[in-house]
Amino acid sequence: MAKKTATTKKRNVKVDAIGQLHVHSSFNNIIVSLANSEGQVISWSSAGKMGFRGSKKNTPYAAQMAAEDCGKVAFDLGLRKVKAYVKGPGNGRESAIRGVHSCGIEVMEIVDVTPLPHNGCRPPKRRKV
Repeated sequence: MAKKTATTKKRNVKVDAIGQLHVHSSFNNIIVSLANSEGQVISWSSAGKMGFRGSKKNTPYAAQMAAEDCGKVAFDLGLRKVKAYVKGPGNGRESAIRGVHSCGIEVMEIVDVTPLPHNGCRPPKRRKV
């Protein structure tokens, strides 16, 4: 039988000068993604992708390294200004924005989109002793 070779075809995402920066910062990892104005992802990076393991993944330095890696790719494609959306309670929220700014991408606005429960989950029933 003939072996099938997998051909990876890179999608061409239309890049405007203005886009979106999404920072998802949990207690375990930081994920940074840059998208165009319609929300299609141009480039992404995370602290785990940068080689940080364990408790080093949720440090501000790991967030900055991931943001710089993500920002370089998007800057080369033509992204110049972003609106930042930050989600999560983790450490590297501000340093990820600084890392993108150091690549030459101007951050126009910062919006916190962390989900907040209105009343939360139903609590467990009372303990019977």
